[in-house]
Amino acid sequence: MALAERLEEPEVATDETIVRTVDLVRTYNVGGSEVHALRGINLEIKRGQFVALKGRSGSGKTTLLNLISGLDVPTSGKVYLFGHDLSTASEEALLELRRRHIGFVFQSFALIPTFSAIENVDLMLRIGGFDRKQRARRVRECLELVGLLKWAKHRPYELSGGQQQRVAIARALANKPELLIADEPTGELDSVTGRQILELFREIVDSEGCTLIMATHDPTVEDFADIIYEVVDGQIKEAKDMRSYLSALQ
Repeated sequence: MALAERLEEPEVATDETIVRTVDLVRTYNVGGSEVHALRGINLEIKRGQFVALKGRSGSGKTTLLNLISGLDVPTSGKVYLFGHDLSTASEEALLELRRRHIGFVFQSFALIPTFSAIENVDLMLRIGGFDRKQRARRVRECLELVGLLKWAKHRPYELSGGQQQRVAIARALANKPELLIADEPTGELDSVTGRQILELFREIVDSEGCTLIMATHDPTVEDFADIIYEVVDGQIKEAKDMRSYLSALQ
């Protein structure tokens, strides 16, 4: 059965709006006490935007990413992804949605240590059911995009931290996702390498036409993101349109 048949009809236009959240609340019970991870988040993210969720550790950034991608369920409120209300979707539909339309990049790279760069990227395409010729072409495209063709046969332990993160980004791009979700992708990198990774993300958003939502506490992101949401104690305290802000300074 096709994905569209297992999801409710879109309730928001999907041509421009990729993500919309309405009064999003997430509460956990820890040791008999309630922990309020998110307190009424309202967001709308457009196609082709580089959006940063900026805040300290524990502010709610990762929780918000998990809810947007359907990895977690809100206590109350709604998440609309590509126009679909995620609360109406089955686990099977959510799995297919993530597999076909979302690419994930993590702080810890999460590469298979015994696989080369080629094999790590190729694995995602195997899971996606692509044939060998399609996989070979797309793996090359992705590794070239992140500047790692020369290191294609190297395993993670033979690569620097920045190079490993580039492999992870190539892997996330393998299925040509409409949405990239990156959770602290520069968290384990030095400042110079971190800036290079942020610059790469900017280039990918512009060249691939995808949307990027990144959780980060890296101040350098202000040089590359379109929109920055300051997340404090589970709430959005400020939304900054960086393109308009930078234009006003010129």
